[in-house]
Amino acid sequence: MHQEIKKTIDILKQGGIILYPTDTVWGIGCDASNAKAVAKIYKLKKRIETKAMICLVADVRMLTKYIKRIPDAAQSIFDVAENPITIIYDDAQNLAPNLIAADKTIAIRIPDDEFCFQICRKLNGAIVSTSANISGAPTPKSFKEIPQEIIKGVDYVVNLHHEKKTTKPSSIIKLGSNGIVKVIRK
Repeated sequence: MHQEIKKTIDILKQGGIILYPTDTVWGIGCDASNAKAVAKIYKLKKRIETKAMICLVADVRMLTKYIKRIPDAAQSIFDVAENPITIIYDDAQNLAPNLIAADKTIAIRIPDDEFCFQICRKLNGAIVSTSANISGAPTPKSFKEIPQEIIKGVDYVVNLHHEKKTTKPSSIIKLGSNGIVKVIRK
């Protein structure tokens, strides 16, 4: 895994995009602060730029770099969640402008995955994590289901867990700074 982490970090620091396994589904990712790399992902996925993407961070400390104020409910959700959960936060900051939604929100997950954790730690920042499919197409459940167009369109395919099957993407909850909680995806 050490060699894969090193190679991945080199690609991310050069503004490249990667195809990598996460704690949920295979993802396409890049340095979340690099607007040109984010634009490459939108183009590869044929996704409109107004449709936001998820980011991964290593831990709550790293999360504070990207959110002006973490709602109190977030920690409670972290404590009780049994499955991967992505939270949409208000007042995003320090990310590529084309990654932040028009309403200034950002979807962020703290993954339960050693590879993703190490990538975020060594990059010292968030990475994009969007499903490895063309926008509107079904989410691949395994590496074998990822379209060749995606595989050929990234700068690096991480050579880990190619045999792993996934069940589903993360749940998504919106935590407004006004205290309102809304389930977006179960």
